[in-house]
Amino acid sequence: MFTRRNLIVGSGAALACGGLMPAAGLAASSVSLPEDFASARPDAVKAGPARGNLVAMTFDDGPHPTLTPALLDMLKERRIRATFYVIGRNAARYPDIIKRMVDEGHEIGNHSWSHPFLSRLGSGGVLRELDRTSDAVYKAVQRIPTTLRPPYGALTDRQAHFIAKDREMPTILWSVDPEDWRRPGSSVVASRILNRTGPGAIILTHDIHAPTVRAMPTALDGLLDRGFEFATVSMILGRRDWSKLRWRLPQVADATS
Repeated sequence: MFTRRNLIVGSGAALACGGLMPAAGLAASSVSLPEDFASARPDAVKAGPARGNLVAMTFDDGPHPTLTPALLDMLKERRIRATFYVIGRNAARYPDIIKRMVDEGHEIGNHSWSHPFLSRLGSGGVLRELDRTSDAVYKAVQRIPTTLRPPYGALTDRQAHFIAKDREMPTILWSVDPEDWRRPGSSVVASRILNRTGPGAIILTHDIHAPTVRAMPTALDGLLDRGFEFATVSMILGRRDWSKLRWRLPQVADATS
């Protein structure tokens, strides 16, 4: 099972996992957590810094076999980078779409394997949901998610801290929710996004709903016209560009040598 703790990011080194031991002298790899993880609401990050005009479009629950490629076409046409919080079983079913996302500069986030209420699971169950998803993404693109979005936003503070410590993944929620899952119609989804978005916004949508995808040209063009710029979640939080992280397995000495 591939997790953050048995891979190397950039020049950082990995911890032992699955029987592999890191080379001597190498420190544990680390991606720094956003500052608000230690704030009064340590369970989740809801937005990026409200400076400049950066916003993050996020899409949950995919990939969908037809809607997600159509959305990717829209994003590519506008040179917009987004973050896709994928369900692991969907990622395993459509690895070519995951690969296209990464090839076009988008970030992949972890949205669990089967979309349960993680808050109702024990620690072992939560980690199984996350690790199976990270493994599916790794098999598709040889990199894994570094942020988590819990289904329904349901995660306890204790779980958020446990996941941050054990899997080095901050929990990401949102500051703009057009409630597209209620299927209010494309024009309503677009209007809510445009009316509620400000600097640093993390916008929640779902690429499994046709009305949401149909709303995107109006919403995206409207935000561009207002001077907003788009970034992935990692970038809006001031972290390294996820698509540029250099992943590799730890170097392990041959036990027979």
